[in-house]
Amino acid sequence: MRRIRRALACLALALPCLVTDASVTGGPVTGASVTGASVTGASVTGASVASEPAGRGRQDGACAPVIRGVSTNARLTRLFTTHGNDNSRLDDWTGADGAYSSPLPGGRHLWIFSDTFLGPVGPGGTRPPAGTAFLHNSFAVERHGRLSTVHGGTPRRPAAVMPPRDRDHWFWAGDATVAGGLVEVTYQEYERHGAGAWDWRRVRNVVARFAPGRLGRPVDVHDLPSGHGVAWAAAILEDGDHTYVYGVEDLGAAKHMHVARVRGRSLLGRWEFLGAGGTWSADEADSARVLSGVANEYSVSRVGSGYVLITHDTSRPLSPEIVAYSACSPAGPFTGRRHVHTTPETGGNVFTYNAHAHPEIDGDGGLVVSYNVNSLVDADHYRDVTIYRPRFLDVRLG
Repeated sequence: MRRIRRALACLALALPCLVTDASVTGGPVTGASVTGASVTGASVTGASVASEPAGRGRQDGACAPVIRGVSTNARLTRLFTTHGNDNSRLDDWTGADGAYSSPLPGGRHLWIFSDTFLGPVGPGGTRPPAGTAFLHNSFAVERHGRLSTVHGGTPRRPAAVMPPRDRDHWFWAGDATVAGGLVEVTYQEYERHGAGAWDWRRVRNVVARFAPGRLGRPVDVHDLPSGHGVAWAAAILEDGDHTYVYGVEDLGAAKHMHVARVRGRSLLGRWEFLGAGGTWSADEADSARVLSGVANEYSVSRVGSGYVLITHDTSRPLSPEIVAYSACSPAGPFTGRRHVHTTPETGGNVFTYNAHAHPEIDGDGGLVVSYNVNSLVDADHYRDVTIYRPRFLDVRLG
């Protein structure tokens, strides 16, 4: 199943994902059609930008909060358990990975998922294969303490909210922002290019814009920078006059953080990339590695006078460790690695990955952090419905 390949290939087994990345080996892909949505390009130019060096002021230790403790976030755990086990709809969410989030108008909250199970929950907390649908992306909307699943298609024939161009392509979700009354959700497009189990590769980065009242299909889709092996956006941070977009250069055994930004809130503005000298450039080729050992999904959040990066540790395959770094600037440098949490689910066939924070959600004196749970054995997902569900933590800071 592709959900296992995704986690293992790019998170755990250290396969050379960049070598098979179409954005590197074949050049950037532009102008491809997406069913039901127009595709255009975001603004990126090739000229260098003369601007201030990024984040080279105070010592980063001065901006590092203390981790006071970690506990299970009971509210979100209960919310997703109740929703996942509810059999009142048979096209409903029973598990997924990704778990990005964004506020919506009217006090609602959007949860953004990649690979998703829909269907009933069977006796003993099982996932019946015969009644289970599988999508590569979906949404859930939280309102007044309840969740509702959003997918494309129909209840009998559900489809991804971000539809692929054909059966050999699919989209996995990244982080999101809200601009101009629309939700801008980032996605990475993948394609199958052969018959082998590992014959698939990343094609490009895109942003899909959704109307908050009509989330089942994007209004339009726009290409994002995709020509230099960086998957944008593992994380998004709105800070001051800019929206910072964080990416991952995935080399399999090594994963490197990159930083870009746009002025304002929309990702359709002109992108600037953080270069090796700490200055910003409009040329994606100048984007420099900022930190190694991040996961394919992570977060950067404003906490007090500084910034906290939360990520799974990818310096070791299948690591259960969630770690934090801090900086005095949203562009880093990120230093002072600290242990946050060891995921108790890890062991045997089961592993965890892609921890990141949800700073817009009130936590117990700090950050709400989620992470994904998966198994090396596909039958486990049907035997135990809880395996393929996000976990939620309160990370108390001081």
